[in-house]
Amino acid sequence: MEAYLQIFYVFMGFYGWSQWNKVNNKFFIVNTWSRLKHFYAISLVLILSISSGLFMHSYTDAALPFFDAFVTWGAVIATYMVAKKLIENWIYWFVIDTISILLFISRGLLPTAFLFGLYLVIIFFGYKSWKKILDTGNEITAK
Repeated sequence: MEAYLQIFYVFMGFYGWSQWNKVNNKFFIVNTWSRLKHFYAISLVLILSISSGLFMHSYTDAALPFFDAFVTWGAVIATYMVAKKLIENWIYWFVIDTISILLFISRGLLPTAFLFGLYLVIIFFGYKSWKKILDTGNEITAK
């Protein structure tokens, strides 16, 4: 599933670029979702993860199919959230990357696990930065 995720990222890169450029370029505007939208997003991730996990468990030799599926579908939703400038994307990424670290360690991919550990540091500072923008009423001028 990870290979398909990379292809998805290419297309989402173009989508995100179009979303970030179509709005007022003078200000970086951070958005947020209601709890109901998060409930729907998390429910969708869980349903797709279970479905994909069952498929991979039955038809592949994946060692941890449900965790692989969860990371993949969580990344799909989180990437969409980044394109929409939703602050909660950082929280989703924190969960996804933490699970990814465990998956990479279980596969003996320690350099990749370390890289994802660095992503957790980036997530911390990204969330902090976006939260400041959101708290100031989105009045931070884009550079």
